[in-house]
Amino acid sequence: MIVPKKLQHGDEIRVIAPAQSLKIVSDECRQIATHYLESLGLKVTFGKHVMECDLFLSSSVKSRVEDLHAAFVDPQVKGIFTVLGGFNSNQLLEHIDFALIAANPKILCGFSDITALQNAIFAKTGLVTYSGPHYSSFGMKLGNKYTKEYFSHCLFEESSIAVQVSESWSNDAWYLDQENRSFVPNSGCAVIQPGQANGQIIGGNLGTLTLLKGTEFMPSLKNSVLFLEEDALSRRASDVVFDRLLQSLIHQEDFASVQGIVIGRFEKAAEMTAEKIRAIIHSKTALKNIPVICDADFGHTTPFFTFPIGGEVSVNATDNQAEIILTKH
Repeated sequence: MIVPKKLQHGDEIRVIAPAQSLKIVSDECRQIATHYLESLGLKVTFGKHVMECDLFLSSSVKSRVEDLHAAFVDPQVKGIFTVLGGFNSNQLLEHIDFALIAANPKILCGFSDITALQNAIFAKTGLVTYSGPHYSSFGMKLGNKYTKEYFSHCLFEESSIAVQVSESWSNDAWYLDQENRSFVPNSGCAVIQPGQANGQIIGGNLGTLTLLKGTEFMPSLKNSVLFLEEDALSRRASDVVFDRLLQSLIHQEDFASVQGIVIGRFEKAAEMTAEKIRAIIHSKTALKNIPVICDADFGHTTPFFTFPIGGEVSVNATDNQAEIILTKH
């Protein structure tokens, strides 16, 4: 495991677009995001090709890989942030110079489709990456305090992090209307199966992670704690899609040594409930003896905490309470 150096006041961070283009992000969102990051004492720069935009709201593999390599090799850049998620980060994997990345370890932060890059980089180099805010995430005006706090805890501080629950959460299209937001009081994590686990965090977006199965880019699940979330692209089929994706992961040769599972909050449109998740988990004998919790503050709702892919975590779930401590990040 290689843990990159934490960010400090005065550091340069590079924004790149390994999935969707910066061109689809509004000027207002960009201004707010850049201003916030600069308020932390960071210098924000952008990859050469971030504004390229094709029929798929992305850019060529060549352009995206070039910006990724340039960000890692530039000695002035201390952290790399993705513009947004999307659907095509896995196109880059066979073209990435992982030796270059290993020789220039630094922070890479993003989530959703970026899960493919993050887990592949950890598998190929041992470099810890971070499932956390995109650059565009910082363009949110309201309801983002929790996201910002845990981003800072994870990427600026060395000490272990006891993750607390957010006061409320939202799943509205904030980027379309920054002023009229809808927030839901947070009832906290639900314990599906009690137990205690310590291990290395693997995961992110479940659908994206499963794209790596059977390839050299899939990280080992040995002694891991899986952090899994899924969006609502499948709408009402989200329960059966989550079930089949999880089952596919269980078929991995080294799944037997998984220590526990932490499931992020589902989007409203998924119509997922703790009861459905409990039924799914209890139907799988491979999960019988490990702790499982759900409705944790990460995924495609906001706000969310940042966690290290490849870092270490301690999970303690009793019948009515769940504790998550990021012990090495």
